[in-house]
Amino acid sequence: MSTALITGASAGLGRALARALAGQGWRLVIDARSRGGLERVADDLGAITDVTAIAGDVTDPWHRDRLVAAVDEHGGRLDLLVNNASTLGPSPLKSLALLSTEDLGAILATNVEAPHALTQRLLPALARSRGVLLNISSDAAVEHYEGWGGYAASKAALDHLSLTVAAENPGLTAYAVDPGDMRTAMHQLAFPGEDIGDRPEPETVVPALLALLARRPKSGRYRASEFAPEAQSIATGTAVTA
Repeated sequence: MSTALITGASAGLGRALARALAGQGWRLVIDARSRGGLERVADDLGAITDVTAIAGDVTDPWHRDRLVAAVDEHGGRLDLLVNNASTLGPSPLKSLALLSTEDLGAILATNVEAPHALTQRLLPALARSRGVLLNISSDAAVEHYEGWGGYAASKAALDHLSLTVAAENPGLTAYAVDPGDMRTAMHQLAFPGEDIGDRPEPETVVPALLALLARRPKSGRYRASEFAPEAQSIATGTAVTA
């Protein structure tokens, strides 16, 4: 049985991807800061697959120890690590001129340092299975939006770390993936008081991620929209020739 570890799995894209992988028979290790939300996901998915849910903050070394221990309890097998947990920073968004050093440090701690630390700990397990590292990025990593500077810098750094891991570890595959705008709680924080109902639900992005994992192109930075044909085939059950 293939095993995936997904951070930030109590809501949004993390939850949607966990549900999809569970439906395909993957064993899951999931985490989130929200204990209640995480337990609801675990209860839901536990009926169809083996789920280990560990509530905590990925910036906490002790919490990362527990995640690594959970992988070890499954024989040390890890086929997919998804660094999805992320923070936007202060809401409303602040310009770089107003973003404090402390706020920037907190963003980097969650979006860069924690994924790096967790990946570092789990590299041996990923290497043994010739697995996949999937880091959730953003278009903000390559574009410049007013107020998004701290978050954007963190995602640009995450992109660089992702591809350097791939260069240093040819036995595994690493992706930084921009999922596009989604209707999530974090995206709502970027637009407080505004209606973001026109953004697609996270579930609509999952077929593209599954297509990426199925096709497994070379390591790199990708947009989820690049896998639209394969995603459609997954949704309809038809074959697509790459």
